[in-house]
Amino acid sequence: MAILSDLDLLNYIRSKRLLIEPFEESTVRENGVDLRIGGTIARMKNVGKPLDTRSDDVEEFYTMESGSSFIINPREHVLLHTKEYIRLPVDLMGFVNLRSSYARVGLSIPPTIIDANFEGQLTIELVGGDFPVKLYENDRFIHVVFAKLTSPVERPYRGKYQGQRGIRLPSFKQ
Repeated sequence: MAILSDLDLLNYIRSKRLLIEPFEESTVRENGVDLRIGGTIARMKNVGKPLDTRSDDVEEFYTMESGSSFIINPREHVLLHTKEYIRLPVDLMGFVNLRSSYARVGLSIPPTIIDANFEGQLTIELVGGDFPVKLYENDRFIHVVFAKLTSPVERPYRGKYQGQRGIRLPSFKQ
């Protein structure tokens, strides 16, 4: 596995082997691409009963909001999505990281991987820190490091989140 440099990334994007739409060349960094916050947030809420992962009825556990800015409350768990729609080839995967400026104010995301052949907007869980933080649509908030696999995957991603747009709530169906 090899991490792609800015030059490699631009070659992948220009040759359309890696799709990022809308694309702004300024988001390509030394060893990755920054992606921006979309216009919807899903706030997790306590409805007074456990979520049954076998029922797949998760909508009542979230409140969806649209807007140009969002307040992330202390220790609140929310789902955000990227403005960009991406499509990876079968020989590329991505490691998703929160940009360090956001981590430095206490925000965090769990480890997140983009599988080879994934296509769609990313849904990202974000966890609040010790004080409220206001975020804005279109701000760069995650950094994706792309790695070239030693060979194309034998079983490319074709999962339940393929082609997603906006926030995709969790699905536990097999």
